[in-house]
Amino acid sequence: MNDANAWQDLMRDWTLPLPLTCSIALSAVVYFVGWMRIRRTRPRQFPVWRLCCFELGMAVLWGAIASPMDELADALLSAHMIEHLLLMSVVPPLVLLAAPVVPMLRGLPRWALFVLRPLLRAAWLRRAFGFLLKPLPAWLMMNLTFLAWHVPAAYDFALENEAWHDIEHLCFLLTSLLFWNCLIRPWPSRKRHFGWMLLPYLVGADLVNTMLSASLAFCGRPVYLYYVKNPNPFGVSLLDDQVLGAMLMWVFGSIAFLGPAMWITVRLLDQRKERLA
Repeated sequence: MNDANAWQDLMRDWTLPLPLTCSIALSAVVYFVGWMRIRRTRPRQFPVWRLCCFELGMAVLWGAIASPMDELADALLSAHMIEHLLLMSVVPPLVLLAAPVVPMLRGLPRWALFVLRPLLRAAWLRRAFGFLLKPLPAWLMMNLTFLAWHVPAAYDFALENEAWHDIEHLCFLLTSLLFWNCLIRPWPSRKRHFGWMLLPYLVGADLVNTMLSASLAFCGRPVYLYYVKNPNPFGVSLLDDQVLGAMLMWVFGSIAFLGPAMWITVRLLDQRKERLA
């Protein structure tokens, strides 16, 4: 089958997921309404770039899990790895840079706030979030989730069961939000300065990503049976596709982790020079 026919078949198989699309669009609208409201009293704290970050995050989220990209990810391992990168390393930082908590609450209608108020005031929920938002639990949850879903049995199971595939995506997104929250600390989070501790936090995550990527790139055989049983319609070699996916995850994952690590190092060194001056 040539590439043109393969793309046509792919597009025929894709249908717009209305509930998911509406949920993402609704989130974008709620944030916009809340941003407009809070901007009246905090214009410096909520400049236009925060709005752009959130809306771009929602657009990337839709592109990753609701567009034909999701159908392509079922056919090609390399596309699936791009999908995971978007969910774990692009969408969470964009959303958190938008400082979304208060704008999302301000954007909700009053009846929704009335329904949510008992939950938001629950002490047990605050304690749970307080624990999960600490660096060690956040790091462990994201990286263990990342490794667990890439175990061949779990990976194949998710691709063969659409509901579990959605749960996999949700796991990646939620645990990555916890991970990146420790770095970005969006308002109204308390600004705790973890300092040099953030370097092993990021480098450790990069090592996990590197180990998984290297194992896929150099094992010399297809790891995931799903792609063996369901060969892609583009005629791409299974091993070539796996190596490409591993290299994409390796390179861009490392950029996502080591880029902030370098920026933090420069800032900490500058602060040290200022103190010594």
